[in-house]
Amino acid sequence: MTETPRAAQYDELLRKFASGVRAAQLYAADHPLRMRNVEALLTMLRALHQHQPSIAVGIVGSELVVSDTPLPKTSAAMGELIKRLKDNQIERIAFERGIAGDEIGEFVLAVATLGAKDAGAAAGWAFPHIRVGRIVTEDRRADGIASDMAAIRQLYSNAVAAAEVAWESAATEGQPDLPTALQTIEGLADAVTQNRTALVALTAMRKYDNYTFTHMVNVSILTMGQARALGIEGRLLREFGLSALMHDIGKVRTPKEILNKPDKLTDDEFAIMRRHTVDGAEILRRTPEMPILAPVVAFEHHLRIDGTGYPFAAKRQALNVGTMLCGISDVYDAMRSQRAYQQAFPTDRILAVLKRNDGSQFDQHLVRRFTQLLGIYPPGNLVKLGSGEIAVVTRVHAPDPYRPRVRVVFGKDGSRLDLPYDRNLWEAQEDGTLDSVVAPLDPAAYGIDPLTQMQVDG
Repeated sequence: MTETPRAAQYDELLRKFASGVRAAQLYAADHPLRMRNVEALLTMLRALHQHQPSIAVGIVGSELVVSDTPLPKTSAAMGELIKRLKDNQIERIAFERGIAGDEIGEFVLAVATLGAKDAGAAAGWAFPHIRVGRIVTEDRRADGIASDMAAIRQLYSNAVAAAEVAWESAATEGQPDLPTALQTIEGLADAVTQNRTALVALTAMRKYDNYTFTHMVNVSILTMGQARALGIEGRLLREFGLSALMHDIGKVRTPKEILNKPDKLTDDEFAIMRRHTVDGAEILRRTPEMPILAPVVAFEHHLRIDGTGYPFAAKRQALNVGTMLCGISDVYDAMRSQRAYQQAFPTDRILAVLKRNDGSQFDQHLVRRFTQLLGIYPPGNLVKLGSGEIAVVTRVHAPDPYRPRVRVVFGKDGSRLDLPYDRNLWEAQEDGTLDSVVAPLDPAAYGIDPLTQMQVDG
């Protein structure tokens, strides 16, 4: 076949896969169209296998990803395929070199005949050259982690771009671009549900030259992460996420010289800045089809449960739970962000702020859950261990946030390990002692991208 760019080949592979599944639903096994679809899919796989031994197809949010390339959903058939796979808890399909026509035909038929919400059905499948299921550690060693993290990075990048679109629309037209925002939240909500650890880790790996938009996205992700941990899902989870994304939208009316001032604001300037809560609520209340929760969160997100905060005239017997989750996320993300006029604070300092005043400002049950979600050393942090080793935090251990699961990447002698390995710091070592994190480190000083060591599931 004529050589085409790899992304185009991946897109063609997905199209043939979707067409094959559709044909298997409509025609008998010996129908010429069904047989041609299977043969075309096999031909494409064999061409790709000339360059790589395994072709991994994964789902992140509403996108399909092949190897390290996220591809858009460009047809109804593709959308139907994504839904069918997600409904049956299939997050990843790996096609191995050596696959034959009979095997691919049987696999396409198996996908085509999956029942709606038939969770777990694929677990019993046995194909010699096709691996199906959730993304697990063994499947990450070669191409899995690169593919999944590339997709999550792309999802995050797209969300930041969409936040900018919503912001500019609110500034020029008086209303944020709701369809763009809703589409963004849909993808983020799916990722929070399926890959929360990796997505939350990504919120700390960002550039600060577009702080306004990354902050909008980070607060949305952290709010949905908290909400999901409380058992909130579906439409309500997405409303929480959308409200958090829009929490600062009133700042489009704040003069830029105040909004971007590198020095401390004067009292008069801070009085103008405080107006963004009222302005945000007004903008969102006037936006057609905007969920009612959004203007509430925009208005309340600087109020505290003891009645402090602003707007000053507002009195509440209780704050909406969406407001409280957003308020925690807002303070946390603002304090950990390094900007021209502010050094980033370490997580333990931020959590101390959230816990201050004996719980009079923030609900301590929610702060405790937030700590369990992020840990003292959040996923994605590069840290030094008491043993002298250097590791990436890959997962929080809720019973003891100070002792997470880590992947050791540098040995005690400071050398980079060819084969990083995982350790649970809450488990005793061979000598019976417990290791611990000594301090967070700057990944740039060690030439490492911590996200490449992250676990993607959960």
